[in-house]
Amino acid sequence: MSLQPRWEARLSEAIQHFWTTRQSQSDRQGIRTGARDAGSRTAVTGGKQLDGFVELLREFLAEAGLDRACIYTSRKVELPGWYRAEKKWDLLIVRDGSLIAAMEFKSQVGSFGNNFNNRTEEALGNAADIWAAFREGAFAPSLRPWLGYVMVLEEAKGSLSPVGVQEPHFHVFEEFRGASYAKRYEILLTKLVRERMYDSAALILTNRQTGREGTYLEPSRELGFDNLLISLKARAVAIKEVSE
Repeated sequence: MSLQPRWEARLSEAIQHFWTTRQSQSDRQGIRTGARDAGSRTAVTGGKQLDGFVELLREFLAEAGLDRACIYTSRKVELPGWYRAEKKWDLLIVRDGSLIAAMEFKSQVGSFGNNFNNRTEEALGNAADIWAAFREGAFAPSLRPWLGYVMVLEEAKGSLSPVGVQEPHFHVFEEFRGASYAKRYEILLTKLVRERMYDSAALILTNRQTGREGTYLEPSRELGFDNLLISLKARAVAIKEVSE
């Protein structure tokens, strides 16, 4: 199922915002300090590149009938953890004292080899932490919350080229052999969803040049942004109807 034209356009706008914000932050940092961080860190240290995706979700949920007051995106986004005191999420839905949904938005531009394992460990750790907290009653009387994850990955030679594996003692699973970092992200997110660590996830590839025009690719239909919207809307509407 493809996105409706309106939401497809909004997704393109979010892609444009991602790239233009990265560039403007990089430019401003150089002007302000007279020195620039190494590599792509000039953009990463500014944050806010993914605000377009957050606002898209806010607008989508509001149109589905969810009160905007229930949607938290910049303030009051902390949730208690089991292995740590709390964690800030990128988007929360909390209605009448019940946790409905939590979402994480991540991106990676360049430095693919250095950052992939960090992103993997973050995604696994955040899921393990919130589900342990839920098990121990941290969000009671909430039903099982909906958990979502969005990854925006630069479409580049470094993310699309096959990556070797190290096997000094044991063999890696076959699906990782010769897989690019883009493919590894696809494997990771697919497994996270199928293992029910996340209820839905989206993987979006976008090129540094054409992305400024809002173009993007979705390498996996299962990890399509439309699937994530449909899944989240179903939960939000169900909660709304039960609560009324």
